[in-house]
Amino acid sequence: MSRGSSSGRTPRGNNSNFGGKSASGRGKQTGGKSYGEKPYDKSASGKPGAKSNSAKSNSAKRNTSATRKNSERAFGKERFGNSVPTNYARPTQRARAQARAENQAAREVNGEMQDGIRLQKAMANAGVASRRVCEEMILEGRVEVNGNLVVELGTRVDPAKDSIHVDGMRIQMNQANRYYVFNKPKHVMSTMDDPEGRRTIADYFKNEHHSQRLFHVGRLDYKTEGLLILTNDGELANRLQHPKYEVPKTYLVQIPGPLPRAVSNQLREGIKLEDGWIKVDDLKIIATTPKNVMVEVTLHSGRNRIVRRMFDAVGHPVQRLVRVAVGPIQLGDQKQGTIRSLGNQEVGHLMAMVGM
Repeated sequence: MSRGSSSGRTPRGNNSNFGGKSASGRGKQTGGKSYGEKPYDKSASGKPGAKSNSAKSNSAKRNTSATRKNSERAFGKERFGNSVPTNYARPTQRARAQARAENQAAREVNGEMQDGIRLQKAMANAGVASRRVCEEMILEGRVEVNGNLVVELGTRVDPAKDSIHVDGMRIQMNQANRYYVFNKPKHVMSTMDDPEGRRTIADYFKNEHHSQRLFHVGRLDYKTEGLLILTNDGELANRLQHPKYEVPKTYLVQIPGPLPRAVSNQLREGIKLEDGWIKVDDLKIIATTPKNVMVEVTLHSGRNRIVRRMFDAVGHPVQRLVRVAVGPIQLGDQKQGTIRSLGNQEVGHLMAMVGM
């Protein structure tokens, strides 16, 4: 089984670009991105050895600056780093002082907790950062345990029971949980088996599926390509699919052109299908050719074949459909048919989106 990588080379082959142009050309691509093996094209003075006071001061400043940068780089080595958007605002100095007083009062009443492991060790074990950087994050007021802000070292936690949030994102303490992104090719079933013998997800997840039960978050129909999340975390999978949380999904849609403004407005305002009204959350025309249009569509509905049915209803049947994002998780340039594990920060953003 091969795993996707953002730095992997695109294999040779007859990769068809949007609009039918050969992949061997040097056409412009949308934002420099491609989706799978078939990219959409957007052409669419002192004693020797002695340190002066100023030198010591400069050294201390450099050390402080380095510590700050290390603290800010927590999660930074992951695929999306800090580029995954977040609305988290760090607590004010007053909030940290109040939390410190509450922590001290709780210790006076309940005594020091002896069970469990130190908070910074639990964070480091979860892959947040080194233990030293985790200590800095605690002192900066960036960590919550069971909804309570922690600003002092020495707190102990039970990784099996306690909920820990860093910068508003829950960190995954259960090391048995697995989270994957699969770039599903066309003509692959979004199931683990098929009575008709067609290719399925299990053909790509042979090693993982034999050792753990994986749930696919939503489905993509037989002809649709793109991002599919799989996990053995049943609670997260259920929440991501529940209408209550309105998790947005983004697609690139190739349709016959041109696309009149009136039709675009109709999709934004809502159309009536056999199972009720539906509208897109966002719609952008990405590229046009004399015969085709590429549209980026975002919506949170999980109804069956909803994107295809919407464009059928307005007289523009879908020619090609690729899901490129689910919430903050993006497909990027991951190759078709490959799998990658989600990073801690990505999992944290998904959990935050569904209230975990």
